Amino acid sequence: MPLLEVDSLTVVYRARRGNIKAVDGVSISLNKGEILGVVGESGSGKSTLGLSLIRQIPPPGIVVSGRILLSGKNILNFQEKEMSLLRGRKIAFIFQDPMASLNPVKNIEAHFVELLRTHERNMSEPDAIRRAKDMLKVLGISPERIHDYPHQFSGGMRQRIMIGLGIALNPDLVIADEPTTALDVIVQAKILDLLKKLRDACGMALILITHDLSIALERSDQIAVMYAGQLVELANSKDIQNSPSHPYTQGLMRSIPNIELADQRLQAISGTPPDLLNLPKGCRFNPRCPYAMVHCHEATPLVQTGDNHWVRCFLYGG
Repeated sequence: MPLLEVDSLTVVYRARRGNIKAVDGVSISLNKGEILGVVGESGSGKSTLGLSLIRQIPPPGIVVSGRILLSGKNILNFQEKEMSLLRGRKIAFIFQDPMASLNPVKNIEAHFVELLRTHERNMSEPDAIRRAKDMLKVLGISPERIHDYPHQFSGGMRQRIMIGLGIALNPDLVIADEPTTALDVIVQAKILDLLKKLRDACGMALILITHDLSIALERSDQIAVMYAGQLVELANSKDIQNSPSHPYTQGLMRSIPNIELADQRLQAISGTPPDLLNLPKGCRFNPRCPYAMVHCHEATPLVQTGDNHWVRCFLYGG
């Protein structure tokens, strides 16, 4: 049984002008210990998908259909009290902006102690502090800095602290939403190496949400490509790298710079993502697609083109 199964999930934001389908019929599955990369441009629905997995979609967003099965149980049927116990212990979320997520008037010790004692009621405060110091060691941060406040750390260290808070209770699944945004490439690599190291040590599954396809290709076992709220391609990372099938995925691949090619010219994808309140008919990518046909103005199903390779495109039998 997969650790996580998302079945035909649809999330809508109710606006005055109409309903915005931020996530439209998305289905994915993830086994224990696997890494799934979720990629796409801003507004593709990546973060909404991640937040829906912990039932924290901001208002006026709401799940209107589908299932989210964690270890076989549909968490959409859980009461909020059950979800509160689940978050942190079974499923954790690492937000992309640690300065907005860490409390500026609490030191790091207070963050860890509150988290640990909330979920483990029998844990004493000294034991929680010891656990917190051990976690800081794992994160490569001096335990003596446990009394420091978020503003006293660098961006990379704050992100590591967020990761530590996310995995402090050894959850089965961690969702990392743009964990390397605004960090330089050296710190990016350290953060991603840390996530992989923790995945290997704890056996947790990881969903890596990123707009950078190159990061997903390097770090993920399988990749889900999203566009305008829909899943347009799903395959293992090697298949995406060697034979991307959807024209949107191909465009993302062509936009990745190669430092070994001095005369490489990057190719941008023409146009812009559609307005989710005024979506094009049929394939949502067809106004930007160089291969668009008459059929592309009809509904485009997700079709299987190979072993564990799914594409939403008429060029591949849709």
